[in-house]
Amino acid sequence: MDKPKVTPKDFVLWVGAMATLYSGVFAFISLVFDYINQLFPNPITNSYTYYDPYQTGNISYEMAALIVLTPVFLILMRAIRADIARDSSRREVWVRRWALFLTLALAAGTMVIDLIVLVNTFLQGEDLTAGFLLKVLVVLLVAGAGFLHFLADLRGYWEKEQGRAKMVNYGVGVLVLATIIAGFFIIGTPQEIRAQKQDALRLSDLQNIQWQVVNYWQQKESLPATLDELFDPISGSMIPVDPETKEPYEYTRVSPLDFQLCATFNKEGGYQIGGGRYPVAEPVSMAPGKGIEDNWQHAAGRVCFERSIDPERYPPYSKTR
Repeated sequence: MDKPKVTPKDFVLWVGAMATLYSGVFAFISLVFDYINQLFPNPITNSYTYYDPYQTGNISYEMAALIVLTPVFLILMRAIRADIARDSSRREVWVRRWALFLTLALAAGTMVIDLIVLVNTFLQGEDLTAGFLLKVLVVLLVAGAGFLHFLADLRGYWEKEQGRAKMVNYGVGVLVLATIIAGFFIIGTPQEIRAQKQDALRLSDLQNIQWQVVNYWQQKESLPATLDELFDPISGSMIPVDPETKEPYEYTRVSPLDFQLCATFNKEGGYQIGGGRYPVAEPVSMAPGKGIEDNWQHAAGRVCFERSIDPERYPPYSKTR
C-alpha cells in the first residue's frame, strides 16, 4: 500500500502546530520561572532593586505570548484531528510522524538535561533552594506531560478517546488561563503598570533636573531662581514636564546651596540605588541606618526631595581650571 502524500494543508497544520507548541511551552516555563523568582528571590541576584523589580517587561511579553499561542495551537490540533477523523490515512503522513518523534525526542532530552542539572548542582555542594527545586520540577512536569501526551498521540490513543482528548484540551486551557491571571497579581493591571512607568519617568526627570541644577551652580556659583533659567537651546538642555499632567515639576530655591524638587507620584516606590548616571547628593535628612539607597524613595502623592550642594564634591568650574 502506497504511503499517503503530504498535502500543503498537512504541512502547514503540523509545522504551525509544532511552532506554536514549542513557543508556547517556552513562554509558559519562562513565566512560571518569573513567578518563582518573585516567591523565592535570590539574595545575590536581587541585591540591587531597580525600577522593574517584577520584570514586568518579561512577564507581560510571556503572558501575551500565551494568550495568543495557546488558542492557535488548540485550533490547529483540532483541525488536524478532524482531518484524521475524516481520512484515517492522514495519520501516516511523514510530516505528522516526524513532528511527533521530534517532539518526543525534545521532551525526553529536556527531562534528561533537567535531571543532569539537578544532580550536578547537588554534587557541587551548592544549596538546593526551594526556588531551584521548583524550577527543576516545573521543567520535569511540563516535559513529562508533553512526552506522554504525544506518545499517546503516536499510538492513536486520542483518536479512540476523543472525549478525553477534549478534556485534556480544556485542562490545558484552564492551566494556561490560571497562569496568566496569576501574572496580574504580580505585575498588576495594565493601568497599574502604566502608573508605575509614569512614576519611573518622573524619577528620571527629577534626576535630570537635579543634574542640570548642579551643573548650573557649578557654572555660575548660584542656584537658578526658576527652572526656566536652565533652558539652553545651544547645549540642548530641555526642562522635562510631568508625563501625565504635562505640567512643570516644582522647583524651589531654599538657600544659596539648597533646593527642593517636588512631584506627584501614583504609588509608593523609588527604591533604587543612587541616581543612575546623574550626580546624586545625599538627602538632607535620612532614616537612621539608611544610606544613599533612600535617595529617591517616595510615597504616593506629592513628594518633595531636598537637596544640598556640597561645594567640595561639586566645585565650581572656575576653581577647577
